[in-house]
Amino acid sequence: MYIHFFKPIFDFLVALIALILLFPILLLVAFILSFIHQGNPVFTQTRIGQNAQPFTIYKFKTITEEGKTTTFLQNLRNYKIDELPQLLNVLKFEMSLVGPRPDIPGYYDQLQHKYKPILDLKPGLTGHASIAFANEEALLKEQVNPLVYNDEVIFPEKLKLNLAYRNKISFYIDLQIIFKTLLLPFQ
Repeated sequence: MYIHFFKPIFDFLVALIALILLFPILLLVAFILSFIHQGNPVFTQTRIGQNAQPFTIYKFKTITEEGKTTTFLQNLRNYKIDELPQLLNVLKFEMSLVGPRPDIPGYYDQLQHKYKPILDLKPGLTGHASIAFANEEALLKEQVNPLVYNDEVIFPEKLKLNLAYRNKISFYIDLQIIFKTLLLPFQ
């Protein structure tokens, strides 16, 4: 009952309240980014969602047209401020507050039998795997071949964490994950 009834209502209400409270900050960030990028401050990309259905995810742009970043842009990434536009995805019922992070095509849409139950879930803003790999970007930069490391080490571990979440999903676990996520920038 939680996953089909209460969780979507909880997600919607929290996302709505968060957007209202964060609106001045989001507006300021969007304004600054529109100058940096000389245009649209929002990055969109196709990701795989619930039941392997593609959807468009929203994020603030943190890389310039030339592929460069600045301290300001990097801080948006480090503090996950670039992810806040995904609250709109939650309001559209494409995402949840907690669940497996949505990936680009070629990963979750290719899941085999053992991990298919993960696709029952809406992708989330955060989850056990997001917390476990909060330093994923830095970890990948240390690798000789980041794509191979992701495919052979990180992604399989994320699958295990996401399946464990799927099998034990509850309101209490979601609250724990949200709380741990909010503490991440202070660690």
